[in-house]
Amino acid sequence: MFHTSVLELSQNSLNTNISFLRKLFGKKVRISSVVKGNAYGHGIEVFVPMAEKAGIDHFSVFSTEEAYRVASTLTKDSEIMIMGMIDDHDIEWAITEKIQFWVFDLARLESALKTAQRLNLPARIHLELETGFNRTGFQDKDFMKLISLLKNYEGNFAVEGMCTHYAGAESIANYYRIHQQIKKFNNYYKWFNEQGIHPALRHTACSAAAVSYPQTRMEMVRIGILQYGFWPSRETLISYLGRQEDKTDPLNRIISWKSRIMSVKSVSTGEFVGYGTSYLAQRDMKIGIVPVGYSQGFSRSMSNHGRALVKGCRVAVIGIVNMNHLIIDVTDVPGIKRNDEVVLIGCQGDLTISVSSFSELSDQLNYESLSRLPRNIPRYVI
Repeated sequence: MFHTSVLELSQNSLNTNISFLRKLFGKKVRISSVVKGNAYGHGIEVFVPMAEKAGIDHFSVFSTEEAYRVASTLTKDSEIMIMGMIDDHDIEWAITEKIQFWVFDLARLESALKTAQRLNLPARIHLELETGFNRTGFQDKDFMKLISLLKNYEGNFAVEGMCTHYAGAESIANYYRIHQQIKKFNNYYKWFNEQGIHPALRHTACSAAAVSYPQTRMEMVRIGILQYGFWPSRETLISYLGRQEDKTDPLNRIISWKSRIMSVKSVSTGEFVGYGTSYLAQRDMKIGIVPVGYSQGFSRSMSNHGRALVKGCRVAVIGIVNMNHLIIDVTDVPGIKRNDEVVLIGCQGDLTISVSSFSELSDQLNYESLSRLPRNIPRYVI
């Protein structure tokens, strides 16, 4: 069956990225591969086995649904950690399957401990602490109740980790706030140890913090965007390169997005192309119709702004991006014909369309552009 586009994932590029990260963080720091958002659009079912081949044995997800998908995909005895949503009725599954999960309020903690007691199995919990992000996490006013609850259910849990999340480590504008969070976390960790709570791991660093704030690496880091070959921000890349003699970006992009020319036709000078009057042909033109639109993840905001690669040439997206089509200007591409490959993200010859340039043109973050790639686009490992 022909699909309108495909995504190709490079195992060699992932191996290179993981090797770089291990060298950067040191052998003692465990890497948890963050695969929420359908592995940042790369596809959980395809990416997880790739990551295991690269040596990863710990995966972080947002929800029970994602945890189930990872568990169904594992090729080794890797660990899974749910950082976000888990309904009370799913806690039994998590405990039974030895899935780790964050607890960040007393209601969730009590539900988990009661379920663990009933099952006579330990709940493998990570205590998330509020340090200044003001999203989820136990506040210091809840600490005594938390300790009391844990003591009441002694033997029904294992504190696998203690964690927090930083409020924008990818931007220097948040420097003071991040340092205050680091200080709070360290003080809280010390206090919990004094109360007899000894987490197996401390983990606070996402990709940006792990690069820009080495003191946040601790025993484990939660790495999302970096493993896929992208930097959280230009500031994070500059922060890294500023400490290196070699100023070359060490990361390789894993993903490529490809389609084909569906149809080629001519347009005369003075005619409009596509819906409305947003694009007027300034010369006699040849255009290519590509069967990818905003329903396939190619943002409508790329209308008259996007770029693609065809036969080694960079070409413009013209007119309004439709639900299932986009139009490219192939006037200057020699020998263009139906079924020629079109690269929307990736390399062709010496040219590249990066996700970052794709994102900037559409006013989206890398994270947003990637995670919006539909699950029904086929993904293949190369």
